[in-house]
Amino acid sequence: MTVFSDPKYPGEREGQSPSHRSDRANDPKPLLDIQNLSVAIHGKPILKGISLTIGMGEIVAITGESGSGKSMTALATIGLLPHGSDASGCLSCNQDDLLTLTEPQLCKLRGNEIGMVFQEPMTALNPVQSIGDQVAETILIHTNTPRAEAFKRAAEVLTRVGLPQDRFPLSRYPHELSGGQRQRVVIAMAIALRPKLLIADEPTTALDVTTQAQILDLLQKLVREDGMGLMMITHDLAVVSDMADRIVVMRHGEIVEQGPTRALFANMQHPYTRALFEASRHQAALEDKPGGSALLEVRSACRDYRTPRKTLFGPQGSFRAVDDVSFTINKGERVGLVGESGCGKSTLTRAILGLEPLQSGAILLDGQPVFTHGNTNLDVRRKMQVVFQDPYGSFNPRHKVERLITEPFHLLPDPPIGTKRREAVAEALTAVGLHPDDAGKYIHAFSGGQRQRIAIARALIIRPELIVFDEAVSALDVRVRAQILDLMADLSRDYGLTYLFISHDLSVVRSITDKVMVMESGRIIEQGPTASVFDNPSEWYTKSLLEAAPTLPPATGGGDHAADPTL
Repeated sequence: MTVFSDPKYPGEREGQSPSHRSDRANDPKPLLDIQNLSVAIHGKPILKGISLTIGMGEIVAITGESGSGKSMTALATIGLLPHGSDASGCLSCNQDDLLTLTEPQLCKLRGNEIGMVFQEPMTALNPVQSIGDQVAETILIHTNTPRAEAFKRAAEVLTRVGLPQDRFPLSRYPHELSGGQRQRVVIAMAIALRPKLLIADEPTTALDVTTQAQILDLLQKLVREDGMGLMMITHDLAVVSDMADRIVVMRHGEIVEQGPTRALFANMQHPYTRALFEASRHQAALEDKPGGSALLEVRSACRDYRTPRKTLFGPQGSFRAVDDVSFTINKGERVGLVGESGCGKSTLTRAILGLEPLQSGAILLDGQPVFTHGNTNLDVRRKMQVVFQDPYGSFNPRHKVERLITEPFHLLPDPPIGTKRREAVAEALTAVGLHPDDAGKYIHAFSGGQRQRIAIARALIIRPELIVFDEAVSALDVRVRAQILDLMADLSRDYGLTYLFISHDLSVVRSITDKVMVMESGRIIEQGPTASVFDNPSEWYTKSLLEAAPTLPPATGGGDHAADPTL
């Protein structure tokens, strides 16, 4: 295998001014030096002779699909390899050989010399400890700082990452913060002692575009101000195309290509790199369809939640999550819903599906109300299905695929049995590109993309009139995402699907919808044909979403190899 290496170290990005990087980056010795690193778990090779370096003040992005070895490289760097691992080669950070250190020595290193930002902040934070306690914990463990001084330092660090104490006191708990705010807390924990190396493992995957842009800007600011090295793990080239000094592309535990960012994009040598690039800007081929009659009608929908009393005997407060929302989805129409976290998308979706009642307004499907006398109308409910963001989390792992995808049958007054049931399962699996024999397998036997296909098969099996896709592709690799989008386009053509597609990825919404609605603070502030809204937005909020969305540079060249979609 040929590895295309960066010809010089550390190397400025082409066209980049030296002021982008810290003076500490002039150190000729790399901060992190990985040479010929191989890792096997119970004898199975995971990493195969990888070599890369990160200098102080340098941002290096490691990209590739799930299973490529990105996260295992990060775990090896911070000394968190699973039991049964056997590592060989050279892995040094700040001249320390990490592979020879004992666990107590590694504990002193973590948080002090190397910080890590994990993908899911809610699982990285302790739900029963305040954010002040969790940030101060790093300081108290690694230093002899008095407790009061540690909390003062924690307040300073939280302020630095955009959580000032007048708005976000140390006494707050993780559940009281948004997703982006929780990620800022995790970053504060990682940088509390100003480590020399920061590892960020998919830190923006679950965030909306504006929050994602803020987190990426924050990481760049920390690198610029502190001169730390940053290892950025991601599966999306667009996320790091404008921030990384160098990009490392991994596949099956090997580095297939690496180099300065602009040079790599301008001259991609390996077909796998080109395949990732093409998948990142993939556009599904939707066929134009004549407009049908109204299917879903939302009329002046309002949804309120109670809030805690501010005083012991004060009045009960309320928060309006959905505020006078009205729109119509016609039969055969493919509609997108976009907006930041907390704008009311999920609340509106639950109301459409009949899972939460409205305080006022009405939701009709085929002219029938979703709610009757305050209860869900089951005759309407069976006409709708949903595909969730996390396919594995939405399935019972103890059941086989046949039982999983026939769960919607309980909505039918006369569900098919025997041969008809097996035929329905086989037809649904075939429709999403799987084999009827897959019905006898368990969900753990499938990849992430295959699980999402099974989730779509479950939604299709009772031939609903409306399918809601709730962030259905946000957690998938770019090439798997492209396959699912193509599948949706095929199903739209073959089955005449009507769907509501909810996503924070504007490029995906542009690809897979005819019409888009933009939601802010519980209201639909703009709606219309997707191309018209995205190309000529009328609202400043829509413009801010489009400006925050990451974009790939244009393809300006490549090597002698063409991208092979079968890789």
